[in-house]
Amino acid sequence: MKATVDIGTLIAKRPDFKGGDAYIAGTGLRVKTIVAHYKLGYSAEEIADKYGHINLAQVYAALAYYHANRDEIEASLAEDERAIEELERAGRERSGNCVPA
Repeated sequence: MKATVDIGTLIAKRPDFKGGDAYIAGTGLRVKTIVAHYKLGYSAEEIADKYGHINLAQVYAALAYYHANRDEIEASLAEDERAIEELERAGRERSGNCVPA
């Protein structure tokens, strides 16, 4: 008989790991990574298949965490997007300052 899993153990969060972001316990895979795929239209099954080292219960736990803590995850995703835009802007400015030899 398979052991019962306490779903509260599937998601972890530590201030000293992964920047304090919620992640799938035992994997380090951030909840916001699962959410990003979900928002792109991937099903829970497709997400589990994509990563291979997580199971469907873990994906659903991540999605449940997202729906219960939407503001936290959305703010983190927005922060990531701002950081990417800043890096892209800095790259464009840097390449614009290059003088051809």
